[in-house]
Amino acid sequence: MSDASAPLKHGRKIKQERGRKTYDALIATGFKLLEQRELDAISIAELAKAAGYSVGAFYARFHSKDEFFDAMIAKHLEHRDRMRARLLATTPDDVLIDKLIEELVRYYWKRRRFWRAALVRSIRSPDFWEPISKHGRAFATALIARISEKAGRPLTATEDTNVRFAFQLALGTINNAIINRPGPIMLGQAQFIANLVRAVRIVSDYDKLVGLE
Repeated sequence: MSDASAPLKHGRKIKQERGRKTYDALIATGFKLLEQRELDAISIAELAKAAGYSVGAFYARFHSKDEFFDAMIAKHLEHRDRMRARLLATTPDDVLIDKLIEELVRYYWKRRRFWRAALVRSIRSPDFWEPISKHGRAFATALIARISEKAGRPLTATEDTNVRFAFQLALGTINNAIINRPGPIMLGQAQFIANLVRAVRIVSDYDKLVGLE
């Protein structure tokens, strides 16, 4: 929200622009620290210090570490919305799946500790995952709308389900790679992206739907 006095979805009411700056700095620092260490290993005191603020400043904005992580999830979803909207609006049909999967994998590889913390949190707090699921469904709907426009017709129920399942498969594979690291191809390898692109194209029947074959 642009109004600094507006209540936030996660965290306490921010009354001043300075409060918003502190809030954003704490969130950004959380993402930065999670690039190197697991969430459980990062204390509130360490987070506040790394952001340049006191522990009191943290608690003026968040009731707990869980609430702080909720705010990180909200920021994550905002970022994903912007990125996916840009890709859907600007990427040519022949490379759309490639670019979507490449961006998806690279993003979660960079933020794998953040996402691992989200997956673990979802086990003990099932309701926590609902905004993430809703976001995923909205993305699939937007992609289907673009495919339908290119095809010149609404997708059949089976085609719709296949597209949705293709991205369910992609996200599930990424989640499994982050949590279990099963191999033989690991998340940070280029071959992971190439094979996931191929799987999504096959399952969704994307090339046929948009007239690439």
